[in-house]
Amino acid sequence: MRFGVIRFPGSCDEVDAMLACERVPGASAVLLWHRDPDLGGVDAVVVPGGFSYGDYLRVGAIARFSPVMESVIRFARAGGLVLGICNGFQVLCEARLLPGALLPNLERRFICRQVGVEVAQASMPFTADCAVGEVLSIPVKHTTGCYYAPPADLEALEAAGQVLLRYAHDGNPNGSSNDIAGVSNAAGNVFGLMPHPEHAVDPLTGSVDGLKIFTSMAHAHG
Repeated sequence: MRFGVIRFPGSCDEVDAMLACERVPGASAVLLWHRDPDLGGVDAVVVPGGFSYGDYLRVGAIARFSPVMESVIRFARAGGLVLGICNGFQVLCEARLLPGALLPNLERRFICRQVGVEVAQASMPFTADCAVGEVLSIPVKHTTGCYYAPPADLEALEAAGQVLLRYAHDGNPNGSSNDIAGVSNAAGNVFGLMPHPEHAVDPLTGSVDGLKIFTSMAHAHG
């Protein structure tokens, strides 16, 4: 399994994302530069967290038009696995690879803390190594992480099983609709989440629960 991790100007979690990918047995990871459209034959793409292009205009809005993202869009539409973490989730929503949008946190301030996220769907490529109802301990760190979609769209997402993760134990840190922490596209091959699984892959951090997202991707790829 070969992961490609994108680096934009302003990315700050791409190295940790690479290290998380490399903890998957038999996997490797390479950096993908935002101005280079060549994905290098990777098996999966990770759009990492950070502040792409300084979050100017709107979070993820400029990154969506970078040359590499045009290739990511084609890769996703062909069935390739794409994971967006925090700012990467925002970028994927801007690219219309994922439904909905990320709005400023309800309290209008930056949050950084460990949260519990409950697995709502375990039959998807990104959560296959988890169990429904399992609670993963993963950190969040964001200012614009309140997931929103119109009520009718939320109902459709829920009915289609596209909500993969929810904030658990009344621990919604940002006001996200329906406590949503992560959603997939209708085909199930693109997934975005606000919590940072790449920061929960080492016992020294207090949790290795985030590694399950990456191992699930590898097992789905076969």
